[in-house]
Amino acid sequence: EIIATPKTSREVIATAVAVGKKQGKTVIVVGDGPGFYTSRILGPYMNEAAQLVVEGASIEELDRAIVAFGFPVGPITLLDEVGIDVGEKVGKILHAAFGERMAPPAALSDVVKSGRLGRKNKKGFYTYDGKEKRVDETVYDLVPGGRTRKRFAAEELQDRVVFPMVNEAIRCLGEGILRSPRDGDVGAVFGLGFPPFRGGPFRFVDAMGTRTFLERMEALREKHGDRFEPAPLLVERGRAGEPFHR
Repeated sequence: EIIATPKTSREVIATAVAVGKKQGKTVIVVGDGPGFYTSRILGPYMNEAAQLVVEGASIEELDRAIVAFGFPVGPITLLDEVGIDVGEKVGKILHAAFGERMAPPAALSDVVKSGRLGRKNKKGFYTYDGKEKRVDETVYDLVPGGRTRKRFAAEELQDRVVFPMVNEAIRCLGEGILRSPRDGDVGAVFGLGFPPFRGGPFRFVDAMGTRTFLERMEALREKHGDRFEPAPLLVERGRAGEPFHR
């Protein structure tokens, strides 16, 4: 991501893009703001995954469902790889910037306070003792419900984790953080591992139909709260039945 402010000259942007391409990167130019683009849309994705664990979802089933959707790894595996403490820090920044819809579950702080940082200190949601990687069952002692886990349908897990990411991407387009749906799709696929065969967040919504995606977001909001509030641009496009890619 090349971050451009209103004061950044076109020559500087062009030079930064050229440097990125020489490094072998796929480059997009995005506007300045908390989390920029990819980190910002990752926030609600990770928060909802953590919320599901708090509600009783098993870590294995959650990660398996998201991999089945097409991501290379599940969100809890990703949190271990990035660092649980890093995830907590970024979560606080996004929460401060965007309010309650970006509020991370309090249990995430409890996991960090217990000394679990992820792979880097070989103590996270998964075990890293040299044997076959598996969920560390003792992590459930830090969340409500303990080691008694509930069953969730794979589609519910996928919708609750992926849809907030897609909705946040639409917010970024509406706010001018993204210059085009294409940039949003490219950034999500190459930057976050969004399933390439789904084309990125905007192609995903277009394939489903903006009206249908809006209805499903409204249903999630009705059931789970305002963190699923549809982005204003989604409401506009969805009610008109207009796609994001013209």
